[in-house]
Amino acid sequence: MLDIKLIKENPNDVIARLAAKGRDAADDIHEILELDEKRRTLIAETENIKAEQNRQTKLVPQMKKEGKDTTEIFAKMKELGAEYKAGEEKLSAVEARYRELMLGLPNLPDPDLAPGGKENNEPIRYFGKPHEFAFEPKNHVDLCTSCGLIDYERGVKLSGNGFWVYRGYGARLEWALLNYFIDTHIADGYELVLVPHMLGYECGLTAGQFPKFADEVYWLDTAEDERRRFMLPTAETALVSLHRDEILSEEELPKKYISYTPCFRREAGSYRADERGMVRGHQFNKVEMVQYTKPEDSDAAFEELVGKAERLVAGLGFHFRTVKLAAADCSASMARTYDIEIHIPSMNGYKEVSSVSNARDYQARRGMMRFKREGSKKPEFVHTLNGSGLATSRILPAIVEQNQNADGSVTVPEVLRKYVGVDVIKPIKK
Repeated sequence: MLDIKLIKENPNDVIARLAAKGRDAADDIHEILELDEKRRTLIAETENIKAEQNRQTKLVPQMKKEGKDTTEIFAKMKELGAEYKAGEEKLSAVEARYRELMLGLPNLPDPDLAPGGKENNEPIRYFGKPHEFAFEPKNHVDLCTSCGLIDYERGVKLSGNGFWVYRGYGARLEWALLNYFIDTHIADGYELVLVPHMLGYECGLTAGQFPKFADEVYWLDTAEDERRRFMLPTAETALVSLHRDEILSEEELPKKYISYTPCFRREAGSYRADERGMVRGHQFNKVEMVQYTKPEDSDAAFEELVGKAERLVAGLGFHFRTVKLAAADCSASMARTYDIEIHIPSMNGYKEVSSVSNARDYQARRGMMRFKREGSKKPEFVHTLNGSGLATSRILPAIVEQNQNADGSVTVPEVLRKYVGVDVIKPIKK
């Protein structure tokens, strides 16, 4: 959620920055300013009515003691009660609309981001060179099938399109990736947290995914008296609510968390022709990184997270690039995002395997997550950041395609061999 003080002091700047993100917010901003003024007026009016009610109430005992007629006072109190109730109803309606509009505004993009969508994304650095083959390379679907790594047909049989089954060395390779990620993060001082996979609505609201994107998650059928829950789309949704409605001490920051979870997404819309196999699905595995920082430390934390994601990908021996996203390609909750994209030969391009983002105080305002500096009485909002560290569903296809051999076998990246147990995965003999 944006700071109302910033909106009031710089409405035109807010409108211009949201326009860079593809959002025409002029009408909403003007209505928010009107509602804020109306809200403040109604609050003052209802408080004055309440004060007068209290004053009149205090007169009753004294008047009864003096034997005076209290009929007029009780009539006045009834009138004030009706006025107060009407004022409260008006205030409630104004605050509901005000909150609706405020929650609907996306985060402001950082000023240095290019305006517009992905056409204005900027690759800022490349690592390694595209793999060159001395033979006709296969695509990852054929390789995973011939080596017995992925069972696509039975995945569809179990759950439908967008699902698959890891088998044999495929399951071990997937688990090896997760172990490699987690071991690296723990060595870097991150706390491993295993979160629930079913979350309450407040988690999606705090993360900024709700209310606008509430239809993009899987909701559970629950009893009327049971808390409504959804399947998490990413561990970020849980981790950024760990300290919801809390005030941390300055000494507790930064908080550095990682979590492994399966991620569940509806992925509405049709798949592109080149997105076969496991490049896009309804369930995939990911290790997520999240930090809570002081405002002045979040830029350095962002660079740290980007560097960590890059080192993980580089450790696997990939050719990849880091891309600075344009304003409109950043998600609604984020002020800044860099994507780490790996090269998948059969797709003739790059696919994102990690997004590192800085939400600044946007999520903290939605979840009332604050900290108090030493010697200060007034708490401040923390900054929250997140990054994939990493998602596996595109890493594994890249591994098999970039590391395939002429005989159809796949060389296991060196950092994964201690987990997988072999150096080379060979095709299954039929």
